[in-house]
Amino acid sequence: MSSSAPPLVYVVALEPSGDVLGSRLMTALHDTADSGVRIEGVGGQLMRGAGLKSLFDPSDLAILGIFEVLPKARLVLRRVREVLDDIERLKPDVLVTIDSWGFTGRVHKALTKNGNKVKRVRYVAPQVWAWRPGRSKQLASWIDHLLTLFPFEPPLFEKHGLKATWVGHPVVEDHTSELDQALFREALNIPVGSPVLAVLPGSRMAEVKALMPIFGQVITGLRTVNPNIHVVVPTLGSVEPGVRKWASSLAGPVHVVTGSKDRNETFAVADVAIAASGTVTLELAKAGVPHVIAYKVNPLSAFAFRRLAKTKFVNLVNILLGRSIVPECLQESCRVEEIESKVTALLNSNSEKEAQKNGFVEALSLLKREDVSPSTYAAQVVLGLVDRV
Repeated sequence: MSSSAPPLVYVVALEPSGDVLGSRLMTALHDTADSGVRIEGVGGQLMRGAGLKSLFDPSDLAILGIFEVLPKARLVLRRVREVLDDIERLKPDVLVTIDSWGFTGRVHKALTKNGNKVKRVRYVAPQVWAWRPGRSKQLASWIDHLLTLFPFEPPLFEKHGLKATWVGHPVVEDHTSELDQALFREALNIPVGSPVLAVLPGSRMAEVKALMPIFGQVITGLRTVNPNIHVVVPTLGSVEPGVRKWASSLAGPVHVVTGSKDRNETFAVADVAIAASGTVTLELAKAGVPHVIAYKVNPLSAFAFRRLAKTKFVNLVNILLGRSIVPECLQESCRVEEIESKVTALLNSNSEKEAQKNGFVEALSLLKREDVSPSTYAAQVVLGLVDRV
């Protein structure tokens, strides 16, 4: 590549949460690079909206646990080969892979084996503090730099010789537009004062299918006690048809909304929420929405996780604080009666709501750098790896 050409950064993000990180990183790269930057790779709707011409649509690779990946193994391997071929063709200055280790780990392993010299960055550390600690040593042999979301993560990798930088969690960045709660309520015909329940069954079809029937029964049960409760379901394009079909089957109105603005509006008006476990809990915490998380996967995947797990919590707020703030209804506890009772308690108890909200403030304070935004810091690290010889 000519030394006068803008650097080429190749970004790979498959999951919706990675798409959020990727789109913000793209914006920060463009804002930070004095001489401009070119970006290629794989990403979802948000990254495409930020200008990426994605090599393929990653939505069919949003896979859950160990055993859920097996039926898609051939597709995964084919897509890995496509990414490797594209990297070989384009010869980027830096490769940034975002989460999705089942896929991106194969990319890094193959590049190492083939002797490819592209600088390799992983954005989001594998949760070696939760399970499979041996992965930190493996990662050190495959990548050049690790960007972490949590401040306690770098030492876990640096002891194996891997350069790691805590950049902060982008959830603390202010990316919300001006919200008009009254207009949003009016658009959905939700009277002022009526309680609003936000329901987030997940971003991957497997988890949505597992949780929708349970969440539907919870909604029905809550409405027998409080028929005035309004339900809003923010969802993503990849699972929207299934979510809309499910919502139409429920008695009483269930409002399905899409897009980041409607998602933020939902969080602004919601009194409580039920959500699939994941990054969404930090989004809800940022918005100050008390919530209950639930999750249910293949029993074999759940068994494997429990055998390997090193942490007693799954919810990120609870993990950060080291104590239970957000109720976790997982696997056998992911039952209608249990979820319904915990949501009811939040609806009826101001003290329980306030306890969660105070915990949110404490947890989020641990994710924020004082000097620069997480996405900007991540972009600075990435651009600092560009070899301009």
